[in-house]
Amino acid sequence: MADDYSYVPVIDVGPLVDAGPLGGAVGDRERVAAQIDGACRQSGFFYVVGHGVDAGLQERLQTLSREFFRRPSEEKQRIAMSRGGRAWRGYFRVGDELTSGKPDQKEGLYFGQERATDDPLVAAGTPLHGPNQFPENPAALGEVVLEYMAALTELGKRLMAGIALGLGLSETYFDEHGTRDPLALFRIFNYPPPSPGSDLWGVGEHTDYGLLTILLQDDTGGLEVKSGSSWIAAPPIPGSFVCNIGDMLDRMTGGIYRSTPHRVRNPAPRDRLSFPFFFDPNFFARVGPIDLPSGERAPDDRARRWDKTSVHAFSGTYGDYLLGKVGKVFPQLIAKVL
Repeated sequence: MADDYSYVPVIDVGPLVDAGPLGGAVGDRERVAAQIDGACRQSGFFYVVGHGVDAGLQERLQTLSREFFRRPSEEKQRIAMSRGGRAWRGYFRVGDELTSGKPDQKEGLYFGQERATDDPLVAAGTPLHGPNQFPENPAALGEVVLEYMAALTELGKRLMAGIALGLGLSETYFDEHGTRDPLALFRIFNYPPPSPGSDLWGVGEHTDYGLLTILLQDDTGGLEVKSGSSWIAAPPIPGSFVCNIGDMLDRMTGGIYRSTPHRVRNPAPRDRLSFPFFFDPNFFARVGPIDLPSGERAPDDRARRWDKTSVHAFSGTYGDYLLGKVGKVFPQLIAKVL
């Protein structure tokens, strides 16, 4: 990966989205896959346009989310994460979530695939699986969240097909190795205006845990991506999502693709909304290095990483990795998950 870059590229992924069933004729998909491969090697971040996700759905999601965060605190607390048990779903207050031990300056909602209490995985007590906690007001938010998650899950599969092609693999590789039934998690974050003189971040420097994050931003800005020893802005671009690769794709590609650190600080005197969707391996999928056709591998970057740990030393299932991480994010809730 290049040490320094000056911008996050914009890629039209229409040929991946419009291609029909995975495994069909490639055509322009190879060109798009090469662009994604270049972005993953250089920065680990890229914008996508031509993604096919309905603009009206995105607008409804933003409108209803703003309406929820304007509700009184005691009303939002009715669906607090502490009430979600092992499913790890619901609302958290500003300062409840930690990054590197420091409280983030954001509030938010955690969602995942909707699973009833009699679902076999839920009945077995599988962490991070279960029913969502949706607010009573606005009542439409739950339905919109599930519709949005379904659309982003399909987009995630298409983007991972492009990533597979860029790596010289079959475009169905990830579908056959852990993402046919992905762990799809979704967050809605609200960053309040910063306090005068505060040096706290909305969310501090970190990398994401899984394969691919697909982020919808409002028009506020504030997302920064690490480039070598400096930081560059990844401002909102109308009609786009920001994508970045996570630790597990770093692990699977032997460091050819790096999970790039990023951070957020609200620059505006008003609330900032963001909507990260995490397209990750199945909870039970074992994650290890791929035997890439190119035979490439990169040196371990433990010394340069923000947390001074190596994703390449990990061995086990994605669930193992994820639970080790979430315990540090919400230490006060981890006993409810394990």
